[in-house]
Amino acid sequence: MVGKKSGYLAMRSEQVTKDLINSDMQELAVAAKKLVNHGIKLGLMGFGTSILEWIASFAAIYLLVLDRTHWRTNILTGLLIPYIFFSLPSLIFNIFRGEIGRWIAFIAVVLRLFFPSRFPDWLEMPGALILLLVVAPSLFASTLRGSWIGVAICLVIACYLLQEHIRASGGFRNSFTRANGISNSVGIIILLVYPAWALITDFI
Repeated sequence: MVGKKSGYLAMRSEQVTKDLINSDMQELAVAAKKLVNHGIKLGLMGFGTSILEWIASFAAIYLLVLDRTHWRTNILTGLLIPYIFFSLPSLIFNIFRGEIGRWIAFIAVVLRLFFPSRFPDWLEMPGALILLLVVAPSLFASTLRGSWIGVAICLVIACYLLQEHIRASGGFRNSFTRANGISNSVGIIILLVYPAWALITDFI
């Protein structure tokens, strides 16, 4: 009887151990699946943020070009310069912060100082942007640019430009119906979408 009981207990113990191992394996599989799903979601969010960053930067440059050509309003478009500074993709930012940017800034300063008559007005904003990229302290270039603070600054600028554009157009409907209104409005809305999306993904 004792031998049968001990054998039964041993078999029971082995079965419990197998059940525990199977349970642990199932939990590990579920955890791995969740990890993969979360990784994919975060990767897609990061990819989406990166794409929107590129689009927003080009939209800001486009609006800056319009302002220097035929988009003449009372909007403070000088705010596009810090927006581009904080939203410019790192690849382009690092290129202009290096030797290339220094040479462009040097040539712009020389032209502005010694040949002011040959320095066109439409180059003032791009020249200011290049100077800002080159001379900005590391606190702004490295710390704030990649943080939620820089994104929040972009969001504030975009909101201000949107409400100023609507006011200058005489209302929301006019901002989409007047000549060049659609392109300007869409461009500013793109400026708004990127920081809003980036802040949402940062706090998820």
